[in-house]
Amino acid sequence: MKLATLNDGTRDGRLIVVKRDNSAYAFATNVALTLQGALDKWEESEPRLRALAEELEAGRVQSRPVDVRALLSPLPRAYEWVDGSAYLNHVILVRKARNAEPPATLKTDPLVYQGGSGTFLAPTQDIPLVDEAWGMDFESEVAVILGDVPMGTQAKDAEKHVKLVMLCNDVTLRNLIPNELAKGFGFFQGKPSSSFSPFALTPDELGPAWKDGRVHLRLRSTLNGEVVGDTDAGPEMHFSFLDLIQHISKTRPFTAGTILGSGTVSNEDRARGISCLAERRMIETIETGAPKTPFMKVGDTIDIEMFGPEGQSLFGRISQKVVKP
Repeated sequence: MKLATLNDGTRDGRLIVVKRDNSAYAFATNVALTLQGALDKWEESEPRLRALAEELEAGRVQSRPVDVRALLSPLPRAYEWVDGSAYLNHVILVRKARNAEPPATLKTDPLVYQGGSGTFLAPTQDIPLVDEAWGMDFESEVAVILGDVPMGTQAKDAEKHVKLVMLCNDVTLRNLIPNELAKGFGFFQGKPSSSFSPFALTPDELGPAWKDGRVHLRLRSTLNGEVVGDTDAGPEMHFSFLDLIQHISKTRPFTAGTILGSGTVSNEDRARGISCLAERRMIETIETGAPKTPFMKVGDTIDIEMFGPEGQSLFGRISQKVVKP
């Protein structure tokens, strides 16, 4: 089942069900007005949404053509946005970029941060950049939307709490982060509004590609029309989404509508490319002594997309341009 949120002028938009080929949609108003409304009563709404999706595929309900420019993030705002850093290659490279050692618990204790979730950018919305000296970077990720998660949930019991899967551009202002971390209190200004893919899928839509709490597919990042990353999101995700759920729920529960990110998808094989500019800059530093690639500037574009085995765009495309606000 594939869901999205139509921009109807309200904060939370209007929930729609989308055909598998992304071509058409049907309003889900009779089930829930918004995706958050559906998540709040998922046991009741999920089978009704599936039935509507089947009717849509069969052409038995009124449908309209999809225009991704009219879509908001599947959740235009969320109760919580928690992002992990589950790909160890990314952690190692980015820590080197700011002359910091990886934590001693790198392989045993996941890294997470809590981002702002009151405003998300739509999947085709421009990214505002006030000052290019702030060092804007894209970060291509996989994310999941959770149902209610009890405190103390264990990884072996966590999969049932994953309701939907989507993609993310976790925008980062790299040059603001070192001074923030030097205060010993974490990110804040260095993490502006993130964006998410047009469509969110139930895990079963991914078939065998959804395995062990990971998405075993390639994630493509295209910067200014050039494919800079075709990374494999599966094998090198050291901490699965199930591991991350166990970690974040150690001391508190999470409510339905929480978004949990994988962190930047990263592979040791450099032929797979990058999912953020910080990695390319670190590789350049290792090889030549200094970074050559600039961070994003006004006018740059970034596209993020994931394809199924038959070449279909599963989540739709995040397609954004950096602009001066």
